[in-house]
Formats: sequence, C-alpha cells, structure tokens
Amino acid sequence: MEFDLKNKDGAIPCWVVADNDNGRYMIREEDTSGEVFNDPTSMLLWIENNWDISNFENKTLFLQMVKSLQQVVEEKN
Repeated sequence: MEFDLKNKDGAIPCWVVADNDNGRYMIREEDTSGEVFNDPTSMLLWIENNWDISNFENKTLFLQMVKSLQQVVEEKN
C-alpha cells in the first residue's frame, strides 16, 4: 500500500509505504525527513503517536491510510 497525504504545513506530500511482500515500511514527512520501520506495527504506532488527522487536508484519505495499515498489521500477524 502507498499513500500520498497532503499535510497543511508542507508543500511536499507525506508518503506512506507498507509493503509486506518486500518488507518495506517507511514514511516521508512534509519536510522531506523520513522514518524507516522494521515492521508495520512499529509504523502504525509511530503514526498514532506523531501524526494527527487535523494536520492533513484530506481527513478521509488519512483515515483510509490508517485503516489500510491496520489491515497490513493484521495480515503480517
């Protein structure tokens, strides 16, 4: 799964990638910094602790991303 999410504070969209097949779990933030994770559970926890839905322009897309990531976590376990 891949999502581009427009943060209200940045010109560059945030990018979320959770790829179980290739073991890729990463985030690019609005300031182009990023995070890489060993598993989707760690990535979901990071998102829950560091991102807030109110910071994103498309709240529906944000919720869809979280739901999709939760499904990736369930598939992995």
